[in-house]
Amino acid sequence: MPGIHEVHALPYSAEQMFDLVADVARYPEFLPWVVATRIRSDTETEMIADMVVGFKSLREKFTSKVHKSRPGLIDVHYVDGPLRDLDNKWEFRALGPTSCEVDFCVDFTFKNRVFEAMAGQYFDRAFRKMVDAFEARAAVLYGSSNSSAQTVA
Repeated sequence: MPGIHEVHALPYSAEQMFDLVADVARYPEFLPWVVATRIRSDTETEMIADMVVGFKSLREKFTSKVHKSRPGLIDVHYVDGPLRDLDNKWEFRALGPTSCEVDFCVDFTFKNRVFEAMAGQYFDRAFRKMVDAFEARAAVLYGSSNSSAQTVA
């Protein structure tokens, strides 16, 4: 399945955005379809986390290994779950003391080609909804002093 890649300029520091994305335990508070998370282990540079996602009566658990390099990179690799593969990468580049560019990409492949074909119809919309949820969460946590974020690419 083709991935999605976006770059956004945001009115928050790279450190703030890194902290928001790295706080996986709080995802159920603001991310659509994330029902629960469990942090198995967490250090300054690596996390192993389970995430339960759901829609209506469907529920699936994913396990991921998260490599963290503060404040510039969060690299997520799929360990176990219903997919064949799932990788996403967040890069945070400072544009100034209170702004940054967030470069996000995600790729995944279903084990079942039928599910992959169905998901392809909705993936782009779901991805945008999740990106919007991260940006809205940043506004709640850090304030929204500037106007909305800009998509760069």
